Amino acid sequence: MRKMEYHKPVLLMESIDALVESSSGVYVDCTFGGGGHSKEILSRLDERGKLIAFDQDEDAWDNAIQDDRFELVKQNFRFLKNNLRYLGIKKVSGVLADLGVSSHQFDTAERGFSIRFDGDLDMRMNQNQKLTAAKILNSYEEEKLADVFFYYGELKSARRMAREIVSERKLNPIRTIGQLKQIFHYIPKNKENKILAQLFQSLRIEVNDEMAALRELLIQCGEIIEPGGKLVMISYHSLEDRLVKRYMKTGLFEGEPERDIYGNWEAPFKVVQSKVIIPDGNEIEENPRARSAKMRVAIKN
Repeated sequence: MRKMEYHKPVLLMESIDALVESSSGVYVDCTFGGGGHSKEILSRLDERGKLIAFDQDEDAWDNAIQDDRFELVKQNFRFLKNNLRYLGIKKVSGVLADLGVSSHQFDTAERGFSIRFDGDLDMRMNQNQKLTAAKILNSYEEEKLADVFFYYGELKSARRMAREIVSERKLNPIRTIGQLKQIFHYIPKNKENKILAQLFQSLRIEVNDEMAALRELLIQCGEIIEPGGKLVMISYHSLEDRLVKRYMKTGLFEGEPERDIYGNWEAPFKVVQSKVIIPDGNEIEENPRARSAKMRVAIKN
């Protein structure tokens, strides 16, 4: 496998400054990718420190760092706790997750993540799984398709779009990005990119079960980060950010926490600062894909 070029790590110094407080600690990078964040973490650790990284995408595995303090787990981060247990690790000093799709994934046409290319409607992070975007478009019932578009893409026209897809697939299976874009040829040019990006986001989230995986990750972080340890999460759309913000504040994803007679509640984390951290203008100019990034940091109680 050839060495893959990946994107510049987003909020690199801000995230690692927030994460690493002990040079001899055990840290987790949940989204290894090109290894940018991992390399910076390792630069902060002494010979007693350790870094466990996760990535389910085979394209990332060839970027593994040759360092005795480094371990790459070739799985989805939703299996965080079990894999740490297998490695004999019960508690860690901090966890980082950069939830964005890598530039490499966007820029590889055959992966099907980007509206810029015409390729197969794939969108799998784990290329060994069976569910693809094409399978969703050709097999989901109309109502289920509409729900995916509405809840994961926040598309106001979700029902109409689902209806048009079902109508089209009766004539021809929808297998390529070009076919999908052609169905919605009527979208005004000034709105086309935004609407198609929302559509692709919804399909990608469904293909990879991203929201459920994020929930599972956050819950496990509450169990494996030691008191005083850090949780650093970088998200790229409001669905992820709302989950992260709510869990860090209350330990829940919906509903209200149980309060004592003084109105207080027990939460697994304490938010470091209420204001979200975003890239500055210089970083966005150098890396336009950083523009939607939002970073939140919390300390384990």
